[in-house]
Amino acid sequence: MSGRPVADSSGATETLRTAVAAVRDRLDRGRVAILLLALVAAVASFLVATRIFPYHSINHDEGVYLQQAELLLSGKLFLRPPVEGSFRPWFFVESGRGLYSKYQPVPAAVFALGRVLGAYPIALAGISAGVVAGTAALARELFDWRVGAVAGVLVLASPLFLIHSGVYLPYAVTAAFELCFAVAYLRGERTGSRRLAAVAGAAIATAFFARPYTAVLFASPFILHAVGTLVRSGAWRTPFEAVSDEQRALFARRALTAGLGIVGVLVALGYNVIVTGDPLVFPYQAFAPHDGIGFGHREILGHEENYTLELGIESNRRVLARLFTEWVAMGLVGAVLAAAGVLATAGSAVLRRVPDASERASAALVGRRATVAGMFVSIAAGNVAFWGNFNILGALTVQEDGLIHSLGPYYHYDMLVPTAVFGAVAVVWGADRLGSLAAPRLPDTLTAPRVAVAVVIVAAGVAAPVAADAAERPLDHNAAVSEELAAAYEPFEAEGGLSMGNAALGGNQTDEKTLTFLTPVYGPWLNHPFQAVRNDPEFDGPSLYAIGDDDELDVAAAKPDHELRRYVMRGPWNPVDGESVTAELRPVERVSGESVRMDAAVGIPEGAQSVSIRAGGDAGQTYATANVSEGTLRLTLTVNGTGARLAGEGVRSPGSFDVEDRDELTVTVFVSTGPSTGFSYQLVFPIDAGGDEVRALSPTRERCPVPDRCVPAGLGSSPPGQFANATVESVSE
Repeated sequence: MSGRPVADSSGATETLRTAVAAVRDRLDRGRVAILLLALVAAVASFLVATRIFPYHSINHDEGVYLQQAELLLSGKLFLRPPVEGSFRPWFFVESGRGLYSKYQPVPAAVFALGRVLGAYPIALAGISAGVVAGTAALARELFDWRVGAVAGVLVLASPLFLIHSGVYLPYAVTAAFELCFAVAYLRGERTGSRRLAAVAGAAIATAFFARPYTAVLFASPFILHAVGTLVRSGAWRTPFEAVSDEQRALFARRALTAGLGIVGVLVALGYNVIVTGDPLVFPYQAFAPHDGIGFGHREILGHEENYTLELGIESNRRVLARLFTEWVAMGLVGAVLAAAGVLATAGSAVLRRVPDASERASAALVGRRATVAGMFVSIAAGNVAFWGNFNILGALTVQEDGLIHSLGPYYHYDMLVPTAVFGAVAVVWGADRLGSLAAPRLPDTLTAPRVAVAVVIVAAGVAAPVAADAAERPLDHNAAVSEELAAAYEPFEAEGGLSMGNAALGGNQTDEKTLTFLTPVYGPWLNHPFQAVRNDPEFDGPSLYAIGDDDELDVAAAKPDHELRRYVMRGPWNPVDGESVTAELRPVERVSGESVRMDAAVGIPEGAQSVSIRAGGDAGQTYATANVSEGTLRLTLTVNGTGARLAGEGVRSPGSFDVEDRDELTVTVFVSTGPSTGFSYQLVFPIDAGGDEVRALSPTRERCPVPDRCVPAGLGSSPPGQFANATVESVSE
């Protein structure tokens, strides 16, 4: 018995040594570099998401994907709001089964995984790590570990990558799956692995389900390579006649990749059946039938364009110019390096010199490298047919207009991959040339490879300020946008936090039940622009949000246990103009009774010459005048089941008017201060007079310096003597 522990200890030690040796064998310099770069990318992503985009970006698609992610986490594909029309999120499609997102569910599902792991930004960190690691692995597969490491650095230093590492948009997600496909496909070609061929098929299937057209453009060169090698080798005859083992293996790999890829297409079509009812109608088409790929008339939500081939070419020329001068690592320098890398690779292929430590077949390797280079052509040419590239430019003649100024040419996100790979080729090729030239003149200890490494390090030091300068502008610009958004969201932060997302990783920090009516800045949509506040899929959470000025009484009745409040703001919502809005949350009271009465007090400033009042709704209106005396004008509007009566101290000729069963009543007080000058107050509140009792909500209060430009009364500064207060209560007549 005494000897057994010694033997067990010796065996455990040997097992540990074997495991360490196995890990050491696997973790060569290339893999270590990839892991370190992926870690840096993940940390950078988390910082960008939480520091640069704490309230999300100006692309309101982020809110769509996060709302969809919440929906998927609840096990649902459709939202079923308690009141139709008041809870519709941005870019959600109306159907008989409920509201569904116009986007494919894969990106949202990936974001949801981050929520499961603790916080949404964790998903962004994983995606960013995957993009950098995938690009480095791709370059390593085609060239060597040095090219792979430099390619990873170039992607990591690209402003387009950095910005999208912190936003909930689908482009980086799709690229991560595409890179998994590319690496698995090319490595499978080198090793003959059927398992990798299957991985490639599954990855591109997922990418297709995420963004079909993007995946097709990325995969097109690979499809050409797959078909070309199948034809040239004669492996396509496998089902029809006896072939060699090598041909049979190649056919099997192609069948696995294509078969699983087709599964992705079928899954996407099946999803269409579930949500749109037609396998050939994608959700985005159900939302806007004239949106999408192709030329001719294009339209979405009233924005339309005759998108011609000429316009497509010009738009994409501008987009590519911006990409290669502003949004890749080091801007134009990085683009020149990529071009030099393509030329160097082509030259080495023409001269039959393909450096390759493992002595792979040169012709096959040249084909695989050409496949990746072909992405430049497929992505650039394919995007000409997509009018989205025209839309992100904004006004074509304004350099700082459009989403491209803030978020870059994101429809060309996949261009980062070949640009980084061939840029890295140029860097390493140049370092090797310099090393070979300098080594004979240096001590024997300084071999050509060591000199080449030194050259790369020096070049990195020189290039770092250039790369930092290229990334500084978009990062600073978006940080400034977030400062403006912070002012808009400050009232929510003060009342317990925002929805689950970036600024508040854990979501709302209050159990108080509130329902907030949001200003319809861009029409009857939630999350457009207010992305940082969202409803839970069941609409039963402590913090709910509805569209203001639209069926507020029905919303209030549907959620009787929630305290009502109204979000009001002063100033235009334009986060890129350098001016912040002023905002606050105002309580809203529910009242009901035999009659309801609004009591208002408005300010009459010194110098007022006349005061006129108009009150009315859909069924009628009345007019009155009031005594002009500096101070406060008090008036009332009493509503019963059939009509409303305007009265008040100093109001001459009080009047009455009929009301509809459901109506929105408006009281406008115009104060004239001169022959052609003046201002007005506007008080608006909804009523329901069609039942046994009259129901109403607290009115909105606005001061209008000019008729078409009103600001919330009492919010921010006002001229002396100008104010408006109003309450509503039930009364008995």
